[in-house]
Order: sequence, then structure tokens, then C-alpha cells
Amino acid sequence: MAAAATREFGRLDGRRAFVSGGANGIGAAIVRSFAGAGAQVVIGDLDLAAAASLAGQVEAIAVYLDVGDTGMVQTVISQHGPFDIVVNNAGVDQHAFFTDTTPEDWTRLLAVNLVSTFACTQAGLPAMQASGFGRIINITSEAARLGSKGGAVYSAAKGGVIAFTKSIARENARFGITANAIAPGPIRTPMLEAAVARGGDKILRAMTDATLLRRLGEPEEIAAAVLFLASDQAAYITGETIGVSGGMGIGG
Repeated sequence: MAAAATREFGRLDGRRAFVSGGANGIGAAIVRSFAGAGAQVVIGDLDLAAAASLAGQVEAIAVYLDVGDTGMVQTVISQHGPFDIVVNNAGVDQHAFFTDTTPEDWTRLLAVNLVSTFACTQAGLPAMQASGFGRIINITSEAARLGSKGGAVYSAAKGGVIAFTKSIARENARFGITANAIAPGPIRTPMLEAAVARGGDKILRAMTDATLLRRLGEPEEIAAAVLFLASDQAAYITGETIGVSGGMGIGG
């Protein structure tokens, strides 16, 4: 209780945060939310120009990062850390029936969506363990829990993120570190817009009809949940996967 009383609700003053894939979409909303709450934020992204533009707006640091390169991940986090908060947000999707995918596709999807989460977490944990505080927040997907027609490998990778999150929570609770995951539903992001461009209004209707609220979510709605999990007020939450998906999967 003492730790939760040290900061106003949702404040991250004095905390250092790393957000992978933070230049656009959900990641950018998380960066803005953290910076607005007083955190010092480092954005790691392939799109350095977009990351630098955002960093200039919120007084963050932008670095080039290919999360599929585990060596680069280790270097970036060691050079710019230590971090109190690591958000594993970077991801990539591919819409194709499984029989139309290749081993190269599997390798890429697993590297970006799952192995990068291993790499960023492992790079950030030692400093957290030494300090006795840490927040690992992983962005998974409702596709991990429901499956996805045309997204078998993506769903499998995101399912691995959920299992990994629980395991990290178990291993690190004794250090004062929590690990949780957020499972977005259909969120208005460049990735979703690309899917709609491929499939048209039919895809958009299917996505919105899959939710109880019958609408797309906004990146800021994911960022709000991530900010809460990063805050002192979420100190007693660990090993959980929280759906922010408009009721997707409940039915109705």
C-alpha cells in the first residue's frame, strides 16, 4: 500500500519506459499516455522518422530498432536503460490461409510477434530485479484466445505471448516485478486499415459485428489500460491477460 500512495493515480513520474513499435498506432498512443503521465520514454521502432517525429512532440527518445534482431534489442535496451517499464507492442500480421503460408512466413511472424517479446523482456529484467520494481506489459490479441481465420501463425504467436507472460509473472514476483498482457480486439490502426483495404467493407463489418459494442476500438483505449498496468495502482495485478476488445468473444 505504501508504494501505491507515493504517486497520484496513473502517474509515472520518475519512471523510465521502453515501448517497442512505438512510432504508430497503439504504440504511439502508449508513448503519448506515458509521457503525459510523467515517464521518460524511449521509442524503439523500424520507422525511425515517425518515431523521431513523435519523440519531438512528447519529449521522448527515438531509436532505430528491428525487434526481429535479438542482438540489436539487447544493445538498444542496454544502451538506453535501465527501464522500470517495458512494453512489448511491436507486431506484424499476415492474412493468408495456413496452407498458403511458408516456413519463411512462420519465421518472420514468430520473430516479430513472439521472439521479440522474449528478447526485450530478457534485456530489461536484470535491472528491474536489481531495483526491486518492474512492469512488463505485453500486447497480445484476442486472436490468441479465439483463433483467426487467415491468421493461424499470428494467433499462435500471440497465444505464446500469453503463456510467456504468465511464466514471467511467476518467475519475477519475488523481485517486485509484475507481468501482464493486454488483448486488443479490432482497433483503428494502420495494420487494421491495411486489412480493410484488402477485404473491403465486408471485413470491416465482420470486425465490428464480432464485438458487443459494435464498433472499432481506438488506440487510446488500449493505452489507457496499459497506463493503468504500469502504474502503482496495479501493483497487485500480475499474470493476467486483460481483454480490451468491446466484448469480442462473449457473444450476444
